[in-house]
Amino acid sequence: MPVPADPAIWFPAIRAGTGVDVFTQRLRDALAARGFQAEISWLPHRAEYAPWTVAKPERPRWANITHVNTWLHHSLVPANSLIVATMHHSVHDEAMRPFKHWKQQLYHRAWVRPMEAWVLAHADKVTSVSAHTAREVARTFGVQSEVIHNGIDLETFTPPLHRESRDVFRLIYVGSWSLRKGTDLLAPIMAQLGDGFELVCTASAGFPTSGPLPIHCRSIGRPDTAALVSAYQQADALIFPSRLEGFGQVAAEAMACGLPVVAGRNSALPEVVASGETGFLIEGDDVGAYVAAIRGLRDDRERWRRMSAAARLRAEENFDITRMTDQYVALYQQLLGRTPAGA
Repeated sequence: MPVPADPAIWFPAIRAGTGVDVFTQRLRDALAARGFQAEISWLPHRAEYAPWTVAKPERPRWANITHVNTWLHHSLVPANSLIVATMHHSVHDEAMRPFKHWKQQLYHRAWVRPMEAWVLAHADKVTSVSAHTAREVARTFGVQSEVIHNGIDLETFTPPLHRESRDVFRLIYVGSWSLRKGTDLLAPIMAQLGDGFELVCTASAGFPTSGPLPIHCRSIGRPDTAALVSAYQQADALIFPSRLEGFGQVAAEAMACGLPVVAGRNSALPEVVASGETGFLIEGDDVGAYVAAIRGLRDDRERWRRMSAAARLRAEENFDITRMTDQYVALYQQLLGRTPAGA
């Protein structure tokens, strides 16, 4: 019996400026570091909503697997190729409804859903970045998917050798500014915390460019990876009041840097944060509970040290990019033993 060829992976991907871009680049780089041939063909953002304006990318002759995001239109998916499709976040989750404008609802229902249904039906293997997302894929599309949690480069995202001593307890928020991310809770949380607490935050999409920021809050702009790691290392805890996450990449990154995480108890976040061990998960929009958890971390340094160590250990055991890459390589190798669907 002939030995299957080594996986050679091509990623036709839309550059949308989201965490999906980060996932694609990190997986490609990790595969290349292992000696596998892997390449990304970046497509402009308009390929998502106007694919007819974009030339169909040519699959490289060397590629034997095509790995796509579920939002790639079928006109841009190559024929006669083994397809791996990854679902990063289901916008059809009922929990998303309160955070969508009617135009978004229409776009997701009339355009995105049929696009994803086609990709999922034609994929040889479907993966989801969390068990929560996998359940949503099954509920919405009737498709089973393999859960592969996102991975973190633990040599880049790492605790500092020494943490500076200061009187202020520093929180960090990383992410876009939106109701879904719970950024409307930051101001009342910081107001109740008062003096002795500071919030640093990224100026990502939706960041308020006019009007006051929450009290004791300052922006660190749009940091590159090195600056982001430095910001994590200079903080005491991540505050992440998101109401819905497909995975929770920010929480995993912060934990890898030794930060306890105070986040919402919803969607995929309980898969990332072990409440009471690596941080606290808060029910609903309970501002008082967020405040109490954060004050507890500030006031009990021994608990903070235990949670910091546990956060790093949980990242090492569950969210190492080596682990994620191992799982994808095993999946690719399994696929190479059979014929592409629809070939």
